[in-house]
Amino acid sequence: ISSLVSISHRITGVINTVILTLVCFWISLLLFGNTNYDLIQKFFETFFGKLLIVGTVWSFSFQALSEIRHLFWDLGYGFSGNAPFIWSLIVLSATALMTVITVLLYLL
Repeated sequence: ISSLVSISHRITGVINTVILTLVCFWISLLLFGNTNYDLIQKFFETFFGKLLIVGTVWSFSFQALSEIRHLFWDLGYGFSGNAPFIWSLIVLSATALMTVITVLLYLL
């Protein structure tokens, strides 16, 4: 599980870069008027748009928590025994919790 979390950390880094680029393009559409911006806004009201939002929240949460794990590793903590496995479980659990809380706050 530790290897999968490490690989997923790299993958979400690439995904987050793509997402931030798309957000910049979306915001730049305001230069061309509200029509294009409103079309994308309506997309986010659909099921797939909301699914994209949830996936984005999960991706950014996972990336941030995994970076914190790497920070502890840089300080020399978390390498002995089952610590990498436990850190991976903590990252995955906290990511799920942060995603659920953020989505619930978004829906309210």
